[in-house]
Amino acid sequence: MMRSIWRWIKRIALFFFLSTVLVTLLYRFIPVYVTPLMIIRSVGQLVDGEKVVWHHHWVPIEKMSRHMLVAVIASEDNRYMSHHGFDFEELKKAIEENKHRKRPRGASTITQQTAKNVFLWPGHSYVRKGLEAYFTVLIELLWGKERIMEVYLNSIETGDGIYGVEAVARCYFHTTAARLTRSQCALIAATLPNPRRFNSAAPSGYMLKRQSQIVSLMGKVAPVDFTR
Repeated sequence: MMRSIWRWIKRIALFFFLSTVLVTLLYRFIPVYVTPLMIIRSVGQLVDGEKVVWHHHWVPIEKMSRHMLVAVIASEDNRYMSHHGFDFEELKKAIEENKHRKRPRGASTITQQTAKNVFLWPGHSYVRKGLEAYFTVLIELLWGKERIMEVYLNSIETGDGIYGVEAVARCYFHTTAARLTRSQCALIAATLPNPRRFNSAAPSGYMLKRQSQIVSLMGKVAPVDFTR
C-alpha cells in the first residue's frame, strides 16, 4: 500500500516538475497575455456587481522607455542585475527593520514578483512562498534578466484593472510605453506597492514625494546592460 502511494507521489511530482518547466520555457518565447491576478481581479469585479475592467497591451522591451526599467530597479530592486533571484542582503535588512515596525516591509526582488505575477496568486502562505521560490529559480535559469524584466513590466498591476506599462501609459498618460518621460516612469514606479490605491493619473502629495525620491535614486542606478 505504502509503495503504491509513494509511486503516485513520485508520478505527481515528476508531472509537476516537467509541466512547470515546459510552461516556463514556452513563456521564454511567447507573450504572457493572461495572469492569475488578472483573472482573480475580474472575478472579484463580477462578484461585486461591477463592470469588468481589463486593460492589457503586451509590448516588447524594445518599445518601452529605458527610464521605466531604471525606475523599477531604483524603487523595487536596486541589485536586480547582480543577484540570482534572491537578494539576501535586502532580506537581512528587512528582518532587522521589521523587529521595530508595526507594518512589516517585504524584500521581494523583481524576479520573485514576476514569478508570483505570472504563475501564482496573491497571498502570504508558506505554500505560495515555497512555490514562488521554485518559480524564481526556474525563470532565473531559463529566462535571463532581460526576459524577466520584459515580462515583469508587461504583467505588473499598474492601476485598477490596468496591467503592464503600455496599458497605464495609454490609460493615464495618453501616450505609449516608449514615450514615457523620466518623471512619468518614476510616478508609475511609485504606485507599485499598491497600484489600486495610488493613482498615477491623480497623484497625492505622498506620491509626488515618493516620485521625487525615485527620480533621485534613478540617478544612482548603473546603466542597464542585459548583455552581461
